[in-house]
Amino acid sequence: MNKSTTQRAAETGTGLPQAGGFKRSLGTWSTMALGVGAMIGFGWVTLAGGWVEEAGTMGAAIAMLLGGLMMAVVALVYSELVAAMPKAGGEHNYILRAMGPRWSFIGSWAITGGYATVVMFEAVALPTAVNYVFDLNDIHLWTVNNSEVFLSWALVGSITAIIITVINIIGVKIAGNVQIFVVVFLVAVGILQIFGSATGGSRELMEPLFNGGAAGFFAVLIVVPFLFVGFDVIPQTAEEVNLPPRKTGMIAFISVFIAAAWYIMIIITVGSGLTQEQLATSTLPAADAMAHFFDSQLFGNIMVAGGIAGIVTSWNSLQMGASRLMWSLAQGGMLPKWLGTLHPKFGTPVNALLILGGMATIAPFFGHKALTWIVDAGSPLIVIAYFLVSVSFVILRVREPNMERPLHVGGRGKLGIVVGGLSVAITAFLIILYIPGMPAGITVPSWIIFGLWWLVGAVFFAGIPSGVKPGPDAEEELLEKVYAKYPHRRPSRAE
Repeated sequence: MNKSTTQRAAETGTGLPQAGGFKRSLGTWSTMALGVGAMIGFGWVTLAGGWVEEAGTMGAAIAMLLGGLMMAVVALVYSELVAAMPKAGGEHNYILRAMGPRWSFIGSWAITGGYATVVMFEAVALPTAVNYVFDLNDIHLWTVNNSEVFLSWALVGSITAIIITVINIIGVKIAGNVQIFVVVFLVAVGILQIFGSATGGSRELMEPLFNGGAAGFFAVLIVVPFLFVGFDVIPQTAEEVNLPPRKTGMIAFISVFIAAAWYIMIIITVGSGLTQEQLATSTLPAADAMAHFFDSQLFGNIMVAGGIAGIVTSWNSLQMGASRLMWSLAQGGMLPKWLGTLHPKFGTPVNALLILGGMATIAPFFGHKALTWIVDAGSPLIVIAYFLVSVSFVILRVREPNMERPLHVGGRGKLGIVVGGLSVAITAFLIILYIPGMPAGITVPSWIIFGLWWLVGAVFFAGIPSGVKPGPDAEEELLEKVYAKYPHRRPSRAE
């Protein structure tokens, strides 16, 4: 029977993987920074003004609080599962054990697509942020859906995509240290924003506190999956975390509350700093509010720097997470073998990282409007995965009550199943919001991106052998069937 890197490390007593495996380099703070940084990307810089317009300052803050609580329930489910199965690939392992390989592929392919859309989003968001400070509109290339694409603008995103990919290939420890540094800077900018709002903000500008009724409230709520995606990056890198499994699970849960506090803070400070007219015309409302608080464009630029920090942390985390998912699927025989290759020196999934880096490198050349397309295509992918993980949690609680669980959400009794059922209901509700005709109905370009992702996935799905039952040995049984069907995929003795 094949053993995970975690099991091999435990047996050797070193806390480290044997040669050829992942390197355990992430401690408490780098793991926390990984989860928080993944969630706090760039969306808050560009979208906060729209949230306040749609729902009012307090309406938007309450919607975000509710969204944070909903995601916290989902994070509870993940926290127990990552503690019980601390293996790279997160969703792949949970759903495989509970529901079998085909459902595992659907959930894993969905969340991989969700991560990939965020990575591409950040590649487009970065030049948008930099353009606030420096004019990048020099050499016009083409127009995509009324969005002008300029060479310098696109190159800022593309070159950064290459740099972040190289950082991820060199090693998770370097990526983790970069993450800590950038998150600390982001927190400092947030403290400055709160101080500015307290001293230069206005209670009157926050009116109306509530706006748009239920429609305004849901307009904010529907972006929650995209904004909070990232706490689940921690399970993807579980074999690189040098912490007890229980602590790893708790960090995933706590990171959601930190992100929720950040978003609520941004909503309230933006609402207290800009008029309705300014909100309607601002491209980067969080930056404009900061400039207003201190009556200086310099401080607006500092907030843009905070936004850029958010881009880097989210981009870095989710590219890392997506590559581990692709690696895990390849290890399970669901994706081509070459995607399951680790770099011989750095121990990172180099080929998967190169694929994701290539997607991010190309994205800026589709223009600024690609931001909306990518967000709308990625959100339903994310909630599909969350739903299947939640269902898997309930199945495992019922079918395998004696499964080793270092962290028991809701205790060992039926309360845990109630928590899992609530997570199923929350994620099912979020999926319903994206059905055409519902409040979160998405545009045709976004459906095209969504459809193309599943079209590619269907090719790999068709190659998954049937007849593998869910359970603790599902991956080993799957691999034996894969190797019998595709002998060339069987690893050599050297591997």
